[in-house]
Amino acid sequence: MIEVQQKNDHKHGSFEASIEGKKAGLMTYTWAGEERFIIDHTEVDEAYNGKGVGKEMLIKAVEFAREKGKKIIPLCPFAKATFQKNEDLQDVL
Repeated sequence: MIEVQQKNDHKHGSFEASIEGKKAGLMTYTWAGEERFIIDHTEVDEAYNGKGVGKEMLIKAVEFAREKGKKIIPLCPFAKATFQKNEDLQDVL
């Protein structure tokens, strides 16, 4: 099972994924004002490629944005492509 933890401060944040206690991926973001944040980087450990780690982190970012009434600017190529493929996530763009 993929677990995702969020770290957040006034300028930056991240969603860190782990599987069975081992780091599986990292998605970083930067705040762009009070109302939106930019997903600027996504990486998945090679051992976990193709296991949905990146998408799980993006889903957590979308849930966070919905809960807080924020918008997401996906500059990271992975995040941008995943948003394009999943209309159900696009309400936070």
